[in-house]
Amino acid sequence: MSTLTQKKTASRERRHSRVRAKIAGTAQRPRLNVFRSVDNIYAQVIDDLAGNTLVSASTIDKEVVKKLEGKSKVEAAKIVGQVLAERAKNAGINTVVFDRGGYKYHGRVAALADGAREGGLEF
Repeated sequence: MSTLTQKKTASRERRHSRVRAKIAGTAQRPRLNVFRSVDNIYAQVIDDLAGNTLVSASTIDKEVVKKLEGKSKVEAAKIVGQVLAERAKNAGINTVVFDRGGYKYHGRVAALADGAREGGLEF
């Protein structure tokens, strides 16, 4: 890893730890966590008190990959958000706390959030 990449990663992790100090997911209102890699995006709905991942979705899920044919990364993130919201609804989860993971609320992260809102999650 280059020095610039290490610095960016360390900065994001510091931002994320600041956010995590203030928010936590409960059973009634779990945390929707986003992780963005170069090629993929991952989202989890987490109950921090029990330490459990309740539902998850990502661009590498077999169900989601079929829907991503010919889509851009931003469009893929929106689809992941919609799939996550559908899975959360099936698990009885309606409201979440959004955790952007230290990333800017822009691009793929914002698209995932918009897709989750369109799918019926409230945050």
